[in-house]
Formats: sequence, C-alpha cells, structure tokens
Amino acid sequence: MTVEEFATEFFQDILAEADAEGHFVEDVFFHKFCEHLMEAGELDSADRVAYQGQPGRGIRVDGYGGDPAADDSDTFSLLISDFHPSADVGRLIGSEMNSIFRRLSNFLRHALDLKWRDALEETSPAFGLADLLSKRWSRIGRVRLFLITNRALSERVDGREADELHGRTITYSVWDIGRLYRQATVGHGREDIDVDLAGSFGGPLPVLPAQQPEADHESYLAIMPGRVLAAIYDRWGTRLLEQNVRVFLQHRGKVNKGIRSTIENEPNMFFAYNNGITATAEKVEIEDAAGRLLLRRLKNFQIVNGGQTTASIHSAHRRKVDVSQTFVQMKLSVVDPERANRLVPKISEFANSQNRVSAADFFANHPFHVRMEGFSRRIHAPSQDGTFRQSKWFYERARGQYADARGGLTPAQRKKFDLENPRRQLFTKTDLAKFVNVWEELPHEVSLGAQKNFGAFARRIGQRWKTAPDDFNEAFYREAVAKAIVFKATERLVTDQPWYQGGYRANIVAYAIAKTAHDVRERGQAVDFHDIWRRQAPPPAMGSALNVVAESVHVVLVSPPAGISNVTEWSKKQACWNRVAELVIAWPRPFLNGLISTDERRDLARNARREQRQLNSVEAQIAVVNAGPAFWAAALAWGTEQGLLTPTEVGVLGVAANPAGRTPTERQASRAVEALSKLQSEGYTGELPSGT
Repeated sequence: MTVEEFATEFFQDILAEADAEGHFVEDVFFHKFCEHLMEAGELDSADRVAYQGQPGRGIRVDGYGGDPAADDSDTFSLLISDFHPSADVGRLIGSEMNSIFRRLSNFLRHALDLKWRDALEETSPAFGLADLLSKRWSRIGRVRLFLITNRALSERVDGREADELHGRTITYSVWDIGRLYRQATVGHGREDIDVDLAGSFGGPLPVLPAQQPEADHESYLAIMPGRVLAAIYDRWGTRLLEQNVRVFLQHRGKVNKGIRSTIENEPNMFFAYNNGITATAEKVEIEDAAGRLLLRRLKNFQIVNGGQTTASIHSAHRRKVDVSQTFVQMKLSVVDPERANRLVPKISEFANSQNRVSAADFFANHPFHVRMEGFSRRIHAPSQDGTFRQSKWFYERARGQYADARGGLTPAQRKKFDLENPRRQLFTKTDLAKFVNVWEELPHEVSLGAQKNFGAFARRIGQRWKTAPDDFNEAFYREAVAKAIVFKATERLVTDQPWYQGGYRANIVAYAIAKTAHDVRERGQAVDFHDIWRRQAPPPAMGSALNVVAESVHVVLVSPPAGISNVTEWSKKQACWNRVAELVIAWPRPFLNGLISTDERRDLARNARREQRQLNSVEAQIAVVNAGPAFWAAALAWGTEQGLLTPTEVGVLGVAANPAGRTPTERQASRAVEALSKLQSEGYTGELPSGT
C-alpha cells in the first residue's frame, strides 16, 4: 500500500464512521488519529476539546493528553488538528505549519491569563482545559505541542526548534499523513527506534554474551547507567515500552514509590535491590575491542519488562535527582522481525520484574479475542426493517482486519461484503472494553480513555478466563453486541436532546448506561439483552429511560465539586461515579416492565455455558485431527523428556500421536489440547496450526 492509497482509505474510513455513528467528521479524525498516537506511545490518553477563539484572534486547540497530577509526570500535551476535506494528499508548507502552531501557542499563553479564562463559559470544555493548565503549571516542566494532519508536510521543513515559556520547555511535533502511514503500516506498527549508544548516549556499553552456541537467537547481559536509560526514555518516551506492557503500566498508575525512594535515598543500592529490565531489539551492533564486547547500537529497542523502573529513573532525572550512581541490569534478546510477534509476547510473559505482566492478558491472539472473532465471523444478526438480509457484527481483534478483508475483493465481492459486514457494525477490542465496562458500572474507568480502560478490562477478562473460560460463549457475544447497540443508540439520543449543548458526550453516555445498570441491579432485575439482540435496537421504552437518566447525569458531570473545573478530569474519578450512583431517577414504568428477573438471566447464562463446553469438545477434536499425529508425537516427546506429563496426559497424547489409531474421543481431544497448553506454559514452542 502506498501513502496515497493509505490516505484515501483513512479519509474514507473517517467519512464512513462519521456517517454511520452520527459524529462530526473532525471529531472522528481527531479520535482515529490519536488512536495511532497512543499505539505509538506518543500519548497515554487523548481527550477532545474543540475550541476556536473569535475570528482574528488566532487561538485554537483541539485536545490534550493526560493530567500531570494523575500521571505523575511533568509533561503536558496539547493537540491541534488540520483536517483536509479531501482524499487527495495535500501539501502542508512551513509557513502554514508555523501559523497553525501559533494558534495553539496562543491558547497556551491565554490559558495562563486569569482574565481570559474568566471570560470563558465555566461549563465549556475550553474553560476546563485552561483551568487545568493553570492549576498544573507549577509542576509542568515541558509542554508538547502536536499538530495532526492528513496533509503531507513539505520535505523542506526539517523540524522546529523548542521554545520556552515562563521557564518551561515547549516542543513541537508534526504527525502528517506520511508519518501516520509509516506508524500504521511499516514493521510492527511503529517507526524505527534507532538507539545510537556510541554516538548519542555517552558511548558503547560493555556486554556479556548469554546464549548457548547452538541457540537460534542472541542474548546479552549489560549494566545500563541510569543517566543513559533516562536519556533514552526522554528521547522516545513510552514508545520504548512494548505496547502491551505500556497498557499494563497505564492501568497500574503512578510511578512506583519504592523504586523512587531507592533512587533518591540509596542510589548505590539500586542495582542490588532492583530486578533490572528485560529488553529486545531487532538488530544490534557489537564491537570486539581486544576481546571486550561493546554494544554500540540497537535497532527497534523495546522494554518488555521493567517499565516501572525505567519510568521511575526518568522521572527522578527530570526532577533534577542525581542518577549518576544508579545502575540497572539489562537482559537483552535480539529477535529478528519475522519471529518477533511470537517470541516477544513469551519473553514479556516469562520475564520477572517488580510488577509481573501477563502478556497473554493483552495480546490480540489471546483465546478470548480469538473466540470473539470466531463468533463474529459466523453468527448472523437477525434481519431488520422487514428484509430477509442478515448481517454480521465484525469484531476486529487486530488493527486493519476489516480493511484487509475488503482489500483483495472485486467490486462485486466488496459490495456483497459491505452488505454482510456494514461498517456501522464494526467494533474493536477497545470498543468492546467500553461497551462491557459501562454495564460493569465503571464509567470512570471508561472515561480514562480507550487504552487505559482496555488495560483494566484485559486484566479482569484475563483472570476470569483462567477460571471460567466457558462464560465467554455465544450468549456472551450476543449480549456484548446488544451492549454495543445500546451504546451507539445512546450516543445518537444524547446528540438530539435540547439540553445537550455539545461536549462531554462520551462521558454522558458512559455514565447514563452505568447508572441504568446500577439501578436495574439494585432492583434485583436485569436488562433483556436477548430482546435487544433480536430487535437489533433498544426497545422504545429503553430509549425513553436513557433520555431521562442522561439528562440527570449531565447535570452532575457539569457541576463538579469545588476545586475541580475540568469536567473531563472530574468524570475520571470514582467520586464522580459515587455521586451519579446516588441519584434518584424516576424510571418510566414501561421501561421497568420490560426488565427480566435475575433468575431468568442466570438460567440463560447456565445454558450458554453448557453449550460452550460441548462446542469446546467438538472444536478440540477437530484441532487434534487437523494438527496430525506428527505434531502430537513431537509434543509427547518433549513433555516426556522434560518430565512434565502425568500418566493420563501421556496416554491422551499417545492416542493423538498414533497414525494408525482411531480418532480421539471428544474428551480425549480436550485433554490433549489441555496438555499442550500446559507444555506451552513451560516453554514448549509448538503451536497448533492456524485454522485448527
């Protein structure tokens, strides 16, 4: 795919989503672009604040990233959009870039002016952002200004030097369509991180080889000076953290206090106390200096464990703490790009650090996501509008699956695909986390943003999967789609209300649905999601009820307590949810009449689990047969050699490995697959062929 083709596809995606969901095109552009920035590690979160000052004043802002107080950071990010309403790749010249940045800089300067802030409407998103900036200014050391555009920045523009404002560093970053294209389509979805230790970070590091002669990859041990690690992190930030570790750390919250205390009070003991970092690189440059190996360069350096350590050292360094006596052990594995997708998750999962990260909880190939994808590809939604045409809800567990599925089709095939898989019924992992978590009464977590909310969701799902995987069955999938239907319908409903003046729609929707879930649960009843699935729409009585609760929720959101003026940040707090949960809502009688009993819902769930267990057995039998006797013979040999198998496991693997034997029973096949999973958890690398 060329950058021009990518730009056209990106533009069409924006128009299609805006049309399907009833959103403004500029809002969709902002959110879709920022999804890529968060995946790239440029931002941890991105909140939309659209403000343009009076004509001629040259003031504009489109959003911001994070709250330094909540993120334990000294950095604040502001964003401005330049959306070109055309599929053609326009050109952004240097003078235009400077003019756009000037508008964003003007907002920053005016936000620090009390008189200017007081002239804004107190409930407006712009006032909330300006007030947040002024309150956090004393702890801010750097402000990053981002320009996002679907035009291509002129090649004559090679950067923009940092400025200062009241002693704070102001940096500028342009993400144009070319940079977005590289991030989204090249390599592993990120631009190269080329760490030149010899040229830019104080010199090469001595290393010790740590692999066996017959090993199929390189491994090294090194001692990383704290000042070098801080400088590298300062240059690339959370892009250094392998994406799933980054999501985990966002969920964990603030910098580890124990690590920080050691850095500040006992830096000479840091190496002894700390477990160090585990890292990967796609390529390294090693120099042999008279028998002494020196690490000069790393390509696509990623920290898969030790993110808290890295962030803590960087934070201390930014606060002028002396880290010259702080040293970190680094275990480095060199993994070629072709094997990275398979090996990096395992390295991340098995490595030890202060906060253990289970990579299986996060990656797109976790069985939960694979199962949801399988349901979405074969389960048709009931037909609507009196037609006989059925459609599917397309679950995109990995970015780009929807576009890839359409990409190789003829025009006629693509038309058929679009009818069966309409874009308005496309949803992603982060969408699913949002749809489910609001019904779990967690609107404050949903308000944290897609990535942080997904981190919390993934941990809960990962733990639940370990103990009750059969809970995630066809009924769960249909209920998840019903929750998506309610969420999307509530978005449209809020937009059409006379009391809605713009801004905070995502928060209003999350809180309105969560409040509905809360009050229904308090009544000892349940929403009939099966009915919503059958209708492919909420019943009219539910729409009326959501209208009532949304208006009440809106009042709470735009009336934060003293000391909090930013509605977006208020919505992220548990205290906000506590206040909404205490609201007394006059629920319309028709809505209450449409609820079902919790016993009824439990019976439905029990039957769904039973059906899923039966389905698992059949699928396991198919998987065993398709993998073939040789596959199972290899697993049996490895497990026997390692002494990991019980007699029963040896028996069922022997049945699967016997080329002349009968087809394993469903129970035997299930036990064989379970034995394989056990071996894989102990380091066996054999995997069932895709499609089995």
